[in-house]
Amino acid sequence: MVDRGKIIDGKAIAAQLRQELKSEVESLREKGTVPGLTVILVGNNQASETYVRGKIKACAEVGIHSDLVRMSPEITEDALLDKIRQLNVDSSVHGILVQLPLPDHISPDRILSEIDPDKDVDGFHPINAGRLVTGLDAFLPCTPHGILELLKRTGIEIAGKHAVVVGRSNIVGKPISILLQRENATVTMCHSRTVDLKSHTRQADILVAAVGKLHVITADHVKPDSVVIDVGMNRDENGKLAGDVDFEGVRPIVSYITPVPGGVGPMTIAMLLYNTCQSAKMKSR
Repeated sequence: MVDRGKIIDGKAIAAQLRQELKSEVESLREKGTVPGLTVILVGNNQASETYVRGKIKACAEVGIHSDLVRMSPEITEDALLDKIRQLNVDSSVHGILVQLPLPDHISPDRILSEIDPDKDVDGFHPINAGRLVTGLDAFLPCTPHGILELLKRTGIEIAGKHAVVVGRSNIVGKPISILLQRENATVTMCHSRTVDLKSHTRQADILVAAVGKLHVITADHVKPDSVVIDVGMNRDENGKLAGDVDFEGVRPIVSYITPVPGGVGPMTIAMLLYNTCQSAKMKSR
């Protein structure tokens, strides 16, 4: 019988990855290359402030140089584009990250498309998205890449398994479906218009919940002994951070499950550091 309810510890796996990256960064520094990440923060969104602090702290831990560029919420789109163009030609900057969301008067698509694809460490540029779809080398979006690393480092078999992804965002749902296919899983995509969601999710060997709705996945959505990856970041009725999955209800049924917090979240930042390090390595050749 399968041992059920094992927690996939994203904090521990991310810490292991950061330790590996620290060694890589030290090696790059010895060769004269200091990996550099510039984060652009427009306005004073409190959630964005928290995320950015976490990214800056993680950079310091592994030895990546980071710069935080703060900009007024009234900044024009053209001024922000000009700043990105400056960073594109700055050889000390290996990664450029524009923290979302942006003010309503600025088009995120136009801003993200201006970033040099070779410095697009978020993996959001249309060129990198296209390379992902066609199987070419590219910076992978950090959260989907982090999910893949969680599965692999936990020793979970992907090839030949039926993976069900709930949510079709460009940031998580679509790219993780492609990455799982690249690992030879059979993938079903579900979304807000899916009829009888449970009939699909109950077939999943690997279930990825990425819709941003509190406890949308409950015990009757999951197949016994499956693997559940919870990407959700919601607030429950007490204001506590909680996922898309009813953790307490689902855990006794499945073989592995990620908690919220402490599951996918730490891996997202770890993969950002990984992409920045890879960019620095490419430039140092």
